[in-house]
Amino acid sequence: MDSARWSRMQALFHESADLPREQQQSFLRSACGQDQALLSDVLGMLDEDARRSLLDSNVAEVADRVLRDTAPRFQEVGRYRILGMLGEGGMGVVYLAYRDDLGHRVAIKVLRDAWLSAPRRERFASEQRTLAQLNHPSIAQIYDADTLPDGTPWFAMEYVEGVPLSEYCARRNATIEERLRIFRDACEAVRHAHLHAVIHRDLKPSNILVRADGGVRLLDFGIAKQLDNFDTGSDQTRTGLRLMTPAYAAPEQIRGERVGVYTDVYALGVILYELLAKRLPFDLSNKTPGEAEIMITQQEPAKPCGVADLDVLCLTAMHKAPERRYASVEGLIRDVDHYLNGEALEAQPDTLGYRAGKFVRRNRRRVIAAAAVFILIIAVVAFFTARLAIARNAALAEANRTQRIQRFMLNLFEGGDAEAGPAESLRVIDLLDRGVLDAQALKNEPAVQAELYQTLGTIYHKLGKFERADALLQSGLDERRRVFGVDSAESADSLVALGLLRLDQERLPEAERLEREAVAMARRHAPADSPAVEKATVALGHALEERGASIDAIQLLEEPVRSNSSAGITPDAASSLNELASAHFYAGHYKIADAMFRRVLDMHRQLYGNRHPSVGDDLINLGAVQFDLGYFSEAETFQRQALEINLPYYGPNHPQTAHNLIGLGRALVMEKRFDEAVTLLQQALKIQERVYGPVSRQVASAANELASTALGRNQLDEAEAGFSRMLAIYRAVYSNGHYLIGIALSNLASVSMQRKDFAHAEQLYREALQAYAKTLPAEHINVGITNIKLGRALLRQQKYVEAELHSLQGYTILSKQANPSVGWLKNARTDLGEIYDALHQPDKARRFRAELAE
Repeated sequence: MDSARWSRMQALFHESADLPREQQQSFLRSACGQDQALLSDVLGMLDEDARRSLLDSNVAEVADRVLRDTAPRFQEVGRYRILGMLGEGGMGVVYLAYRDDLGHRVAIKVLRDAWLSAPRRERFASEQRTLAQLNHPSIAQIYDADTLPDGTPWFAMEYVEGVPLSEYCARRNATIEERLRIFRDACEAVRHAHLHAVIHRDLKPSNILVRADGGVRLLDFGIAKQLDNFDTGSDQTRTGLRLMTPAYAAPEQIRGERVGVYTDVYALGVILYELLAKRLPFDLSNKTPGEAEIMITQQEPAKPCGVADLDVLCLTAMHKAPERRYASVEGLIRDVDHYLNGEALEAQPDTLGYRAGKFVRRNRRRVIAAAAVFILIIAVVAFFTARLAIARNAALAEANRTQRIQRFMLNLFEGGDAEAGPAESLRVIDLLDRGVLDAQALKNEPAVQAELYQTLGTIYHKLGKFERADALLQSGLDERRRVFGVDSAESADSLVALGLLRLDQERLPEAERLEREAVAMARRHAPADSPAVEKATVALGHALEERGASIDAIQLLEEPVRSNSSAGITPDAASSLNELASAHFYAGHYKIADAMFRRVLDMHRQLYGNRHPSVGDDLINLGAVQFDLGYFSEAETFQRQALEINLPYYGPNHPQTAHNLIGLGRALVMEKRFDEAVTLLQQALKIQERVYGPVSRQVASAANELASTALGRNQLDEAEAGFSRMLAIYRAVYSNGHYLIGIALSNLASVSMQRKDFAHAEQLYREALQAYAKTLPAEHINVGITNIKLGRALLRQQKYVEAELHSLQGYTILSKQANPSVGWLKNARTDLGEIYDALHQPDKARRFRAELAE
């Protein structure tokens, strides 16, 4: 059969497969015309599909009977050269392939017999979509996707050269601690999937590969499901039952009930059991499906290792009742960390009370009638006798404090004259200064005084009055420590505020230390999902971002975002999501950051309307994303929309206004509108120097954009001075290294390029890449841009082999993410054309010139 006829058969099959049976024949007779053989072949395919889909029979048997062929063999798939087959599954064939132009190996998954079953086609497409939305170092990444000439879908993903988790630990005879650490990495990958509302549903050691260096990769999302996309119909349930692996399936999966994140928690518990006990909790070999169901749903497994805490940890994850398991993978990870650190677990073994409760449920009528009244009386008397006085006193104290603060604020705005309001000329600063004097007089009410010190200090901080803010916040912390204790929820709240101030004072290590102390303290005094813990966690995430640890910040911030996801649209939910979006932005995850920032913008508009400064901040962030992706006109639009909100709210001399002006100015620089840019950037620089002093990240940012303007005008001495100032500031602020140092070095090298000092430029570009390596992912856009720049410096020195390496690496990074027409990609294509001419590879040179022409 030729390929054209096969393509025609497949097209007709797809067009008719979803029609009602009575309409299929009339449709095909019309479509096939006089070709009776074609009509017969397609009807045969439809009959086979209706009678026995691949979900209900042996894949090899159906494939052999219908196609009379083995798994398809290819020489090439898309741009990939096939090296061999890695394996076959019920849904597809996986090949090892090589892409010559990029020089890396991939695993290519091709859907077998795409026409046989619509559900199989959808599951294949679902796996592809799922992998595309997950971006985590421990999840195998998808690179590419397309269809074969006959319409068969395929996708290329990361090739993982590793062994299953259990096999890896057995080969190395790993210690319990080593097994737990590797298991924890796998849990982090699952947690990332859950954060994106994806349940794996088939977790097992063979889907968790460990590389020789110990790196973990989670594979096979073939039956993964979105949390908001479950079909609870009976057919869907039976399909899930057929596709899962029973030994690792949760009781609710076996029973065909609704599944959730708790289902993956159970599977992780089974995997941990196997790692600890070196055997599965239930021996299902030679068991009928009914016998296996009884074992999994009714029998209790033996303790895995006899180590009390590990037994509790493992069996909690594997509890038959989903509500008794860890509520999330995060909870499981925390207890793994507690065990490794020698700390008490959050999970507790089933108590006598829990077991008694199960007895009561089994004998409800006989037991409840006899015991209910007695239990109720004892419980009520015991609880209220012990708690009533304490609760009453605490409530009265809180009410008095609230009333006192309300009276303070009313008096503050009365202007000292009960017969008149404040003067029209009275400024906010005047009010604050008056408030400080009044607060200092509240020595007999230390709790109120401490709260007012913090409130006033936070306002001074937002106004850019850092010295006044510092004194007040420190006084508030000292007073709270004296009143409530050094280790208290109130002291933790003061640490958060002081840590945020330290960030703007360029005291980054101290800021991170204060926020870490606040998180630990808040967790000791409040539940993990409380507003106090979330506030401290978000502040710590911000501190981590500022020192360049974006990946650490992402992992930290995922929990408060998850906790707030069910709370609806609230200021706390918007705040935590905004901080997570910022962390993704600085990590170079632009698509994720853009989607999150847009969600935050929508939340803020619903909460505050369209003209609130929070909306302005969101527009600035969206502009920054578009700028980094090379969409400069869109970036300008967002920044101007933000300025329309921020300028009336903050005024022309506020640091937030300056931040907005810098964002707008840098977009104008890239659009070659230098005169407009300089006016805005000089205004921003003056504001930043006044507020933050001469050595600050904000001043460096403004200096950088002004230097870029000078470079665009070929004012090289001025450009060099600006970039040098930027570099000196970043080296002073980030003594332990930061990617911003790399940006300064890269920009400074551009001056050397225009002076045709290519050797010096090469040296600076290499230093920049070393700085990036400390805090940026390898695929970050800034890494790509600097590689392109380095490639050009090497090209100008006729170092063609090295130039090809860096230009191609930069081109590959940017082509996946940036605006296709961005200048850096144009430069890379131009340079690669010259490089391949020099290397006598005309075909490759023509390819890049053709792209440039397009």
